[in-house]
Amino acid sequence: MELELSSDQKIFQASARRLLEKEYPLDRIRGMADGEPRWSRDWWQKGAELGWTATIVPEDLGGGSVSGEGVRDLSLLAEELGAGVAPGPLLPVNVVLAGLVEAQGIGPDHSAEIESLVAGESIASWAVYEPGVVWSPLEPRLTATPADGGFVLNGAKDRVEDAEQADLLLVTAMTPDGVAQFLVPTSAEGVSVSPQWSLDLSRSFGEVSFDDVRVGADALVGAPGAVEVIERQLQIAVVIQCSELCAALDRAFALTVQWAFDRYSFGRPLASYQALKHRFADMRTWLEACHATTQAAAEAVQNRSADAAELVSVAKSYVGERSLPMLQDCVQLHGGIGVTWEHDLHLYLRRVTLDQALYGTPEDHFLRLADLASL
Repeated sequence: MELELSSDQKIFQASARRLLEKEYPLDRIRGMADGEPRWSRDWWQKGAELGWTATIVPEDLGGGSVSGEGVRDLSLLAEELGAGVAPGPLLPVNVVLAGLVEAQGIGPDHSAEIESLVAGESIASWAVYEPGVVWSPLEPRLTATPADGGFVLNGAKDRVEDAEQADLLLVTAMTPDGVAQFLVPTSAEGVSVSPQWSLDLSRSFGEVSFDDVRVGADALVGAPGAVEVIERQLQIAVVIQCSELCAALDRAFALTVQWAFDRYSFGRPLASYQALKHRFADMRTWLEACHATTQAAAEAVQNRSADAAELVSVAKSYVGERSLPMLQDCVQLHGGIGVTWEHDLHLYLRRVTLDQALYGTPEDHFLRLADLASL
């Protein structure tokens, strides 16, 4: 299933591609050292000026999309970043924006923070994972205890993307009235961030500790028990992930097909062997199905369809399950060169492996589908 793009969408996609190719080619990503900042704020502001932070934000809050279908535009953008295994807080910033926009009118007003994020002036990340705990966004162990007209946060979060560069964290916590989210500055007293190792060379993560962190009532996003906000954030996160995965698979598959035509064995190109043709045909079929499920999920999330949660989990479970075998096949078909540092394949393998594991593994989403089907 290929959705026709408008001229504005093509320009939006092309402008992102040009910026990424200029600032972060694959050679630069391959040369990134441990501890080195993965991206600069000046570069991210250039992306914000191109609309990278505005697609799912309503115009009255400073946003706007090029096509009127913000989730689809965000998916197209994620494809460009996935194709180039690019750095940048596209996923964390847009997931936080999704939560803030969804919660507007439910609890305290956060329009100022939304405006700052859309302008690229501040960076935010979703603190939803906890050390040693499986994916369970609605059952956080971090506590938020009411006190003095506000709350006191205690606990820890890990796998927080770009935690060291973030200005704000959207933190899931358990209150006496149910799960809630709080917008907490990383500069707040009692907040400490320590870096974590990342498989993906272009992404950084951190563990964040909250030790008697006091926040006002205005830090609350939405209201306790408003699980619909967290659900919306999860859907946006998975659409971005699956779009990245599809683009990474596209690029790795294209590299492998070209290699099969260029590499000769016994006087014939590898692509001419029947056994390999079958493997390429299988991978192409899986790749098309990955695109179809991802586009269906993006459309459902855009339209807030009743089956959006189901289609999102279908996409993540299918794309996540197929992506690693496809990448491993591409590596094997390249032979020895496929496992060298100088080749690009390992960059895509790293991105795919990480995206498969975050925001619910394929197994997590299979179980979620069973729950949605009342099984």
